[in-house]
Amino acid sequence: MEDNEILGEQILEIVQNQLKANDPPETRLTFDRLKEDGYSENQIEQMIGSCVIVEIYDVLKYGKEFDEKRFIGNLKKLPKAPFGQE
Repeated sequence: MEDNEILGEQILEIVQNQLKANDPPETRLTFDRLKEDGYSENQIEQMIGSCVIVEIYDVLKYGKEFDEKRFIGNLKKLPKAPFGQE
């Protein structure tokens, strides 16, 4: 398995864990909203995963702490793509 595949699976696992734990609850709310809009579960998990990636990137690149407020803001903007540093 290639590194990108492994990373992709780990991101999806984070999303699935957030959904199962309902933590943060905005992840489930976003999932349900996008499901009602007609997106598949796979598409939704990938969109939410893109929000996770933004946060992981900033933690690793800039040494920042997880920014829950920005993460939730990016979830609320989906299906529009999330953005990192603003």
